[in-house]
Amino acid sequence: MMRRLDARKLSPTPDESQGVYRAAVPRAALDVEQALATIRPICDDVRDRGVEAVLDAGEKFDGVRPVDLRVSAAALTDALAGLDPDVRVALEESVRRLRQTCEAELEQTIVSDVAPGAAVERRIVPMQRVGLYVPGGLAPLVSTVVMNAVPAQVAGVPGIALASPPQKEFGGLPHPTILAACALLGIDEVYAAGGAQALAMFAYGAGECRAVNLITGPGNIYVAAAKRHLQSIVSIDAEAGPTEIAIIADDTADAAFVAADLISQAEHDPMAASVLITDSEALAGQVELELESQVAVAKHAERIRTSLTGQQSATVLVRDIDQAVDVANAYAAEHLEIQTADADAVAERIVNAGAIFVGSHTPVSLGDYAAGSNHVLPTAGCACHSSGLSVRAFCRNMHVVTYSADALREVGDHVVALAEAENLPSHGTAVSIRTSRDS
Repeated sequence: MMRRLDARKLSPTPDESQGVYRAAVPRAALDVEQALATIRPICDDVRDRGVEAVLDAGEKFDGVRPVDLRVSAAALTDALAGLDPDVRVALEESVRRLRQTCEAELEQTIVSDVAPGAAVERRIVPMQRVGLYVPGGLAPLVSTVVMNAVPAQVAGVPGIALASPPQKEFGGLPHPTILAACALLGIDEVYAAGGAQALAMFAYGAGECRAVNLITGPGNIYVAAAKRHLQSIVSIDAEAGPTEIAIIADDTADAAFVAADLISQAEHDPMAASVLITDSEALAGQVELELESQVAVAKHAERIRTSLTGQQSATVLVRDIDQAVDVANAYAAEHLEIQTADADAVAERIVNAGAIFVGSHTPVSLGDYAAGSNHVLPTAGCACHSSGLSVRAFCRNMHVVTYSADALREVGDHVVALAEAENLPSHGTAVSIRTSRDS
């Protein structure tokens, strides 16, 4: 089902490793630049016409025109009341675990006394208003509500708005499970808007929705393109593409586990990427057999098969685990599983991944829902320079500088000297006019 790529004959130097292996490992072909041509007029229309443009776009792309753009409090309350009790308990546990890790990661204000009377405070300031995007599409990603909202709440963001596409089968409201999760978390500013029009609404403001400082959340290629287009006026978390999993596995791995995990990500999207990196041809063959049998009985078999047979998915054969680590670091997967002997030691050598799942009992799907980690992660190789969503994304660092007269006098000559070196003498004067008066 999955094609095989043989990297065993590749022997790049350490300096060449990233480029050679990145070219050798499969990836989905995405043309965000082409998608920009589609979303620009949508974003411009929302900027110019506001709510009506958002509703018009929803009618065109989602096949339904909500009566109101903002979801009513009654609809949120009703959705929570109708939520399956087991799902509610699972959501509550997911929230509890993620909140615990977010609270542990939250940075504290720090004051550095650089000299007597001279203090530099690094103040942690939450974003004042954020827009959270939750896709509809092929699946109602209720877990994405949790992954976006909890770190924003822990960070202390006072204004949180959330948008999710209107659903025709639910009368123009977002999926009721998504609304229930919003109600459970106390998010009452929810909009029935999807795609580029939702992001433009956040960026420019429309009707009741005031402009935000930051937009977070995954989406399709048009959402990624809208983020790229709008980031000159609003901050974004990342340009998320189709989801991906890479698994480093040796002959100690359970082929059934490996296959199940490859399938779990393929279930998201026909463009999702599943990559197995192994030094065992025997395991590769066993996984292939498991894929055939497991996909045959999967609910979304057609979608999964399309993903696993696409150009973005493959089994990559390597000489040994050392080469597997090099390939994985070059690929920089959104999700990376380690199913090998001494998995902890292998994981220590990974420097490029959105999140690492260590050992045979730590599947990616655990992280999707209830591990306590965040599943909004960098895709398309961006894990080599970007991080997953966390409480830090919803905070800013701000320096607060306080100097006494004596402290300024003590360092004043250095400021004047550096200002003169840069041919900016008035910078120095702004100091010397004070120190000369105090002397």
